[in-house]
Amino acid sequence: MKYALKTTPERTTWNATLEMWRAADDIDLYESAWNYDHFEPIYGERSEPCLEGWTMLAALAQATTRIRLGCLVTGVLYRHPAVLANMAATVDIISGGRLELGLGSGWMERECEAYGIRLGTVTERLDRFDEACQVIRGLLHNDVFSFAGDWYTLTDAVCEPKPVQQPHPPICIGGAGEKRVLRSVARYADHWNFPGGTAADFARKRQVLAQHCADEGRDPAEVRSSVHLFVDDNNPPESLPERAAGFAEAGCDLGIVYLFPEHHTAGAVEDAAERLAGI
Repeated sequence: MKYALKTTPERTTWNATLEMWRAADDIDLYESAWNYDHFEPIYGERSEPCLEGWTMLAALAQATTRIRLGCLVTGVLYRHPAVLANMAATVDIISGGRLELGLGSGWMERECEAYGIRLGTVTERLDRFDEACQVIRGLLHNDVFSFAGDWYTLTDAVCEPKPVQQPHPPICIGGAGEKRVLRSVARYADHWNFPGGTAADFARKRQVLAQHCADEGRDPAEVRSSVHLFVDDNNPPESLPERAAGFAEAGCDLGIVYLFPEHHTAGAVEDAAERLAGI
């Protein structure tokens, strides 16, 4: 299993984030680094700071040289997918082809209510998400792209310049819903993120994904898998090796060390790497 870093943009500072990502960039164990896409804290008080994910990615692309980078995951309801496709192409170019394109349907009800964004029912969110994936992929790969759906309509749309990575940066879809989310992973994704649970839960969901891949005529081996390895008050750094080993045994490809604000230092990034290096 390989490893990555994830930092929350909430209850933290730009300088702390920059220090952590530069530290990860210097440590070969970490292949990628990720943030998240929300406008207010998930875990903290709503009034506490929360930096915007994609503008951070553009800056972090310039502040690093090796590590791949992405937003785990981008809520497609926050931006029209044609706008997001242009953002992704630009960040991929800025980073020299290091973008990982994380996508999700969105879920944070209180945030949507506050911002006047229509969240919709679960079915509506997933229908909109499937269309958004088609629009993003179509714009990033085709010279001219048209689309007529229930949620989005594009007519002779262009997205130039194209990203460095073709046909598009690797798409990562996060989630564990067996009927719709994992089917979307099989249809559109290069990478599936299992957001949380036990190694046994992961293994079972992975089998469901394999069946969806078979239904879509895909080899399940084409879709890499990842899991969050949380480091917080309930999951101390000392437990990282044991948890990582369990997911590696279950067949996970990438363990994403998820550091919460109380661990937002370069030292915590280095400590996690030292603990995982021997697995």
